[in-house]
Amino acid sequence: MALVGVDLMIGKIVSILENEASLLGGVDNELDELKRELKSMRSCLEDADRKRLLTQGEKSWVEDVRDMCNPVEDIIEEFIYHMNKPQKGGKFTKHLYRAIKFPEKLLEMHRVASRLQDINKKLKSIPERRQRYLVDPVQVAISNESQRRVQNDSEALLFAKDDHLVGIEDDERLLVKWLTDEYPGRSVISVVGMGGCGKSTLAAKVIKNQIIKQHFECYAWIVVSQNYAVEDILRRMIEEFYGSKNEKVPADLSFMRYKELLRVLVDYLAPKRYIVVLDDVWDRNLWTDINVSLQDEGRRSRVVLTTRKEEIALSSFGVKSYVHNIQPLKPSDAWDLFCMKAFSSNSCPEELQHTASELVRKCGGLPLALLALGGVMYSKKTSSEWIDFSSGLNEELRNNPGLEVVKGILFLSFSDLPYQLKRCFLYCSIFPEDYQMYRGKLVRLWIAEGFIEYNKAKKPYPLAGEYFEELVRRSMLQAVSWNYTGSSTVCQMHDLVRELAISTSEAEKFSVVYNGEGSGEEVSIAPRLSIQTTSKEIKSITGLAKVRSLFVFSVNLIPPSSAITLPTGLRLIRVLYLENVPIEKLSDEVGDLFNLSYLNLKGTKLKELPKSIGRLSNLETLDIRDTKIDVVPDGIGKLQKLQNLLAYHDNPDVDNFCFVLGIKFPSSICKLKSLKVFDCVTAEPNLLKQLRNLTQLLSFGITKVRKDDGKDLCIALQSMCLLHNLLVMVTDEEEYLGIDSPSFAPPDLRNLVLVGKLETVPHWFGSLQNLTGLYLHWSKLVEDLLPHIQVLANLVELALINAYAGRKLCFSTGFNKLVNLYFRNLSQLDEIIIEKGVMPGLHRIYVGNCTELKMLPRGIEYLTSLEKLDLVSPVSTELLESIREEDSVDRKRTSHNFDRVLYKGDSANFVSSALHD
Repeated sequence: MALVGVDLMIGKIVSILENEASLLGGVDNELDELKRELKSMRSCLEDADRKRLLTQGEKSWVEDVRDMCNPVEDIIEEFIYHMNKPQKGGKFTKHLYRAIKFPEKLLEMHRVASRLQDINKKLKSIPERRQRYLVDPVQVAISNESQRRVQNDSEALLFAKDDHLVGIEDDERLLVKWLTDEYPGRSVISVVGMGGCGKSTLAAKVIKNQIIKQHFECYAWIVVSQNYAVEDILRRMIEEFYGSKNEKVPADLSFMRYKELLRVLVDYLAPKRYIVVLDDVWDRNLWTDINVSLQDEGRRSRVVLTTRKEEIALSSFGVKSYVHNIQPLKPSDAWDLFCMKAFSSNSCPEELQHTASELVRKCGGLPLALLALGGVMYSKKTSSEWIDFSSGLNEELRNNPGLEVVKGILFLSFSDLPYQLKRCFLYCSIFPEDYQMYRGKLVRLWIAEGFIEYNKAKKPYPLAGEYFEELVRRSMLQAVSWNYTGSSTVCQMHDLVRELAISTSEAEKFSVVYNGEGSGEEVSIAPRLSIQTTSKEIKSITGLAKVRSLFVFSVNLIPPSSAITLPTGLRLIRVLYLENVPIEKLSDEVGDLFNLSYLNLKGTKLKELPKSIGRLSNLETLDIRDTKIDVVPDGIGKLQKLQNLLAYHDNPDVDNFCFVLGIKFPSSICKLKSLKVFDCVTAEPNLLKQLRNLTQLLSFGITKVRKDDGKDLCIALQSMCLLHNLLVMVTDEEEYLGIDSPSFAPPDLRNLVLVGKLETVPHWFGSLQNLTGLYLHWSKLVEDLLPHIQVLANLVELALINAYAGRKLCFSTGFNKLVNLYFRNLSQLDEIIIEKGVMPGLHRIYVGNCTELKMLPRGIEYLTSLEKLDLVSPVSTELLESIREEDSVDRKRTSHNFDRVLYKGDSANFVSSALHD
């Protein structure tokens, strides 16, 4: 479908014409006529988008439209740039500058008007607008599909959960048998099959099997991309093996060479029985590269390898090996899988059974194709819609003989997306293979790109979040992480899906992934460029005149000691993404990027921002998390369009009081009335008194707060009536939080993180009726806080980290929606009581470093929804024995099958999952 990029381009141009009218005086006649033409074009494009396929004539027409729109967009944006060029100096200097430049601006107006007249003439060279752009209405696929999207229940959304998998029970039993046989040495089990057949799903199911967990002492799961580095794989194996036992990696691996990494791994695995999964292997040399690192002293260690290439599975590994070929799902299993996705159950309406059977048959038993197709059909309710789609599927498969079946299925899934979702989906192909895409990041990028159109019924951020969920539900994106409310927070693209998206993006001139091959001139064909592997410096890449969004993922692209020099021709760029690129300085020329809306510098080695940052008048998102920046320049206060300011630094030490660090900002930051996200700022007296001006904040974090700051902070918080997420951290663990004075707290607060001592439980806790997450760190309360928070009807997650100094906690009532409950560093706690009927929906209990706790919570037998109990060392011997011993009291009073696991996360994760999706 060659419509996505063109439709987006037209929409942007029309939006500029409507919103920047004051800057476009002098060329308004030409622009008015152009706007009418473009709106007509766009209407016809949206009609054409409903078709399964375009004729060759229609494809040619779309190409012509694109060719006309490209120069229009450039002309208008450059004209606005000239009209709105920043002027330096005082008032007199600026007036003088305007006087001198006025003739130049008149000349620019004349030049632009002439160019637009020429374009309008080309448009009018075809006689009638309707005849020029009309798509034959007979060929348009008519659909009465409701715009209302019904959310799948949790079973359909979280299909990957073990109890919803189908058709792999026999495969699992076979692999478990091979993995636990009595052969004394190493062995390799290869799982082979085409992409999308369920290799990784099977391997994940097996490694989570209770028999396997008990049989092996440690494990590692390594996804092997096509372009892997041996040192990187060794590092990840070390981290995974240590992490599986909750052990700290003994040294900084980032500076270790191959030989040093090898020594660490060999020494660690020597006395252990381990299992490692090497997922998605493409190169038969991988085993040669890592074989020596996976030694075994007759302890029956095992390696599981998944691959699409049978030649790799049949390689000579030099050890005992097994090969298992994944077969397509049986027809009955394929039917069940499809129906679960299409109807959220195993039953299919009688009138749809024939068509549904045909669709399932054409999927060839491939789980990925069944999931994608089922996701598409979920929204289709009538027989005619199903028949139309089935007919389109046949046509698509006939007309794309070079595509594998699953690619054809996925292409039709893409074609069935609304055009708003098409561009959001294609955008995800910009990221590298196996890249984890966070919901919040994608949402901000989509908005910066102009993908989320203004909707009176819904604001951009919630609407973009719905787009994210819809792509996950349709299986176009795969969710890999969820928050405590069940919403997807992190996703990936399956490699076949990504391959589809990349090829489609390049065909539509939507985006280009550049891997360093060729001269670089080919990047000029698309407005979005993703540089992923290249030995060139960024400034040497040519052909960037049309690039509006630049992503750099190659960490070797820029010498760490140098400043990044942007290529010429990027002054109209909108998105600059340099996350984790090891630059130490950003040149002052960044201030000339007038159009820049999104600037991501997260994880760089920057120590300061250039003073020219204040000239980025269109900047909406600035991400400087985990950099070395301590102070932000005064110019930040000039960025009136800034909405998202992400500036916190994470400390990975689980038990460190300062697990989040803020940055110093000038008080001028409080002039930014559009600011919605501000995480995190270091408390300063002048700033605290002006924070009350930030009335539009949705998320706010502040550190280094003193007790004496409490009054000013409370006044500020009272003015933040829209606040959803709040973090407040004091200067050190002996400082008290003085936040007990407000008569009310932000009424719509969803997540609250308080770090610091509390003299008493704040009396306003009970008013937080919309609160879903409460996280108390180092509160050291003597008073029992449960009576104060049991009235919070919507609380889903509660974390108490060194927050309570008492000996007993009794959950006697309330907590009806609580799902996750965390206890950590409660040194005096020796008893937890849960009354019958309390926390009926609790799924997980986490207990870490509560050494006085000798037994499981009394009443745990009432928690019928409990799925997981995490015990983290150190815990008392008595508590461990109460679970291990078959005849122990704890084992007798509960029928739950708990996993005793060593938690791999840390307390900071409780915060990041709540505040920073």
